[in-house]
Amino acid sequence: MTALGDGVDALARESGFSGVVSVDRGGMPVLAKAYGLADRRHHVANTLGTRFGIASGTKGLTALTVVGLIEDGALSLSTTARSVLGRDLPLIDERVTVEHLLGHRSGIGDYFDEDAGQEITDYQLTVPVHELSTTEAYLAVLDGYPAKFPPGERFSYCNSGYVVLALIAERVAGRPFHELVRDRVCTPADMRGTEFLRSDELPPGTATGYLPIEGVSRTNVFHLPVRGSGDGGIYSSADDISALWRALFAGKIVSRDWVAEMTRPHSDVPSEGRRYGLGFWLHATRDTVMLTGYDAGVSFRSVHDPRAGLTHTVLSNTSYGAWKITRYLDRKLVPEPE
Repeated sequence: MTALGDGVDALARESGFSGVVSVDRGGMPVLAKAYGLADRRHHVANTLGTRFGIASGTKGLTALTVVGLIEDGALSLSTTARSVLGRDLPLIDERVTVEHLLGHRSGIGDYFDEDAGQEITDYQLTVPVHELSTTEAYLAVLDGYPAKFPPGERFSYCNSGYVVLALIAERVAGRPFHELVRDRVCTPADMRGTEFLRSDELPPGTATGYLPIEGVSRTNVFHLPVRGSGDGGIYSSADDISALWRALFAGKIVSRDWVAEMTRPHSDVPSEGRRYGLGFWLHATRDTVMLTGYDAGVSFRSVHDPRAGLTHTVLSNTSYGAWKITRYLDRKLVPEPE
C-alpha cells in the first residue's frame, strides 16, 4: 500500500488537508495518517486518535438507536410521528411514519434544507446556537416548515426528519437521546471515544472545525448547534468508526436481519450517484455501505465493504477537506464495474 499512501500524501500537500485518513481490513491497519492542526490557535497537531465532528455521519447512529427500540417493541416502522409528538410540530403530516423518516421519504419541511442553495459559511440557524443543547430544544427550529410532498412519494434528504427521530426515541424510551446513542450503539460497538460534545467546551484530543469567512480562518462555533442531535454533531475517531462497521455487521448493535434491512436499497438517488437504505448511503451498484457528513468546518466519509471487511475513512476539520482524498480512495479501493 506504499503507492496508496504516496497518493494520499500528494493530495494532502496539494490541498492543505487537515484531518485523518485511515484504511483497514478487518480492523487491521493498512494505512493510517494524520495531517494538519486540530487547534490552529495553539498549534496542536491532529493525531490518529483525534476526535472529529462527523456531521451527518451521526444519522447512521440515530437510525441504529431507533431500530434498537423497534427490536425492543417500543416502536415499529409503522409508528406515526404524530402518535409520539402529540400537538408538537403540527405541520408534520399525520401519515408520516418512522420508516418514512429513516428513509428520507417523509416529505416534511427541513430546518436545514441542503437543497436551498445556501453557502456553507452562512449562519442558517434561527435561534442562538447555545440554546440547542438538548433534543427537545430543537422544537424551536423544527416548527413552521410546510410539507414538501406527501409521505412516501419520493426520496428527499431531510435533516429535520432525523431530529424528529431523536425526539421520538427520547420520548418513548424516557431517556435523553445522547444517552440512548451511547448505550445502544457506542457501548456495544466499543466506540469508547464517540460522544455528543459541546462545541464551546471541546476537551483535549478533539479537533475544532474551521472555515474561511471574510478572508480569514474562523471556527464553526457560531454556525452549528452547541450540541448535536439526531441529524448530526457527534464526535468520533477513525478507530471508532472502524469499530462501528465491524460491530454492525457482526450483529452486535442490532440483529443481522435488521442490518440487512437497513443496508438494502430503499431508494435510488441518481443525483448523488448512490442508493439509500435506512440511515446509510449505499453504493450505486456494489454492496459497499457509507456514512457521509458535510457541514461548516466538518467533512467526513467512511466507506465499508462488508464482504472484503475493507474500510476507508477520511475525517477533516474543514468543510471541503475530505472530498479529494475520499474520491481518490474510492477509485483505488472501490473500482467501478467494467
